[in-house]
Amino acid sequence: MNVTAKFARWGLAAATLLATTAPSFAANWVLPSAYPPANYHVENLNQFAKDIDTATKGELKITVHPNASLFKAPDIKRAVQTGQAQVGEVLLSLHENENPVFGLDVVPFLATSFEQSKKLYAASKPAIEQALDKQGLKLLYTTPWPPQGIFTKKDVSSVADLKGLKWRAYNVGTSRIAEIVGAQPVTVQAAELPQALATGVVDGLMTSSATGVDSKIWESLTHYYDTQAWIPKNAIFVNKAAFAALDPATQKAVTDAAAAAEARGWALAAEKTASYMDTLKKNGMQVLEPSAELKSGLAEVGAKLTEDWSKKAGAEGQAILDAYKK
Repeated sequence: MNVTAKFARWGLAAATLLATTAPSFAANWVLPSAYPPANYHVENLNQFAKDIDTATKGELKITVHPNASLFKAPDIKRAVQTGQAQVGEVLLSLHENENPVFGLDVVPFLATSFEQSKKLYAASKPAIEQALDKQGLKLLYTTPWPPQGIFTKKDVSSVADLKGLKWRAYNVGTSRIAEIVGAQPVTVQAAELPQALATGVVDGLMTSSATGVDSKIWESLTHYYDTQAWIPKNAIFVNKAAFAALDPATQKAVTDAAAAAEARGWALAAEKTASYMDTLKKNGMQVLEPSAELKSGLAEVGAKLTEDWSKKAGAEGQAILDAYKK
């Protein structure tokens, strides 16, 4: 064997050894989230990462970065699309301006229970997957938030009482609600909410009891009206190229862990809702049922927003609504 052949054989042997013993470029992934470490969404993400680590015997490790420490909430999706992060978690409705299907779950009073929300998700999931796929993303799973209510520091007996409030807006739907009721929309994401409340930047908002607890909202506001307006979802997705680079066994470990995380996340949301409400009460919040007049006014707002959404979403959106209402 000549010297050239020997070097070629040694090179091939070395390459084979590297391929079988060295981790791939995707072996260490980062997963940004906008929510605090103690939030159940982040707890679920950590378990998701742990399940993958166990299933792959450490060949794929995912580091969760909570509290918008790596990317701010509106930037997470783009970071995963561009490969700055391999996996990400976002409130899906943040990106309704890209595709109406991303904002369906925040149309007020369309789905107001976890059972209805699951049905709505089933009707819209194929369209969500297709929209993300076109953007270079693969949907892994979703996790819902508790139902949304109204936080204020005054009595609210009708929609008219919301007029003039500095209203926290974080997506198209919450901005549109402010517009309809005559409130002043102020864009504030979850990580900035405690400061915005403390400084009086916002004095009214619709959000979940979970976010209320996360932000210690009782330090700034006094009333919570349990309107159960909608049940938004977080979506957890992976960069398609990063996922494709995994071997089939590792891909299966990721999708299996995702399926477990989705089931666990939906159960956690339902389980945690009651405890969050208790925490609000224990910290002095007035937790109240909305009056008949407030319900009626909010239902009118919901009807307008459903009509708005349907117009934007066109035939595809109407097909989703029809499937949901069957």
